[in-house]
Parts: sequence; structure tokens; C-alpha cells
Amino acid sequence: MNKRMLRAMAAYAVIALLAAFTLDGAFRIAVWILAAGLAVKTWIAYKAGW
Repeated sequence: MNKRMLRAMAAYAVIALLAAFTLDGAFRIAVWILAAGLAVKTWIAYKAGW
């Protein structure tokens, strides 16, 4: 993996961790789903060679 991909995944992890410590309820779960979706989309684009 290149540094750009690692930085993107680290950013999604930070967003998920911040949501875990600052949000509660359905909004936290929605942020987790959004971050996970973006991470998957980024990974797919990385594997496709974009």
C-alpha cells in the first residue's frame, strides 16, 4: 500500500474513533456506516488502480 492509501484509511479510522467518543445513539452508528462506506469505496478505487 502506498502512503496516500494508508493516510486515507487512517483518516477514516480517526473519524470513527472520534464518533465513538463524542456521539451516541443512532447518529454515531450513521457516522460509522458512512466512514465504513467511504473506506470500502477508497479500497475498491485503490484496487482498480485509480
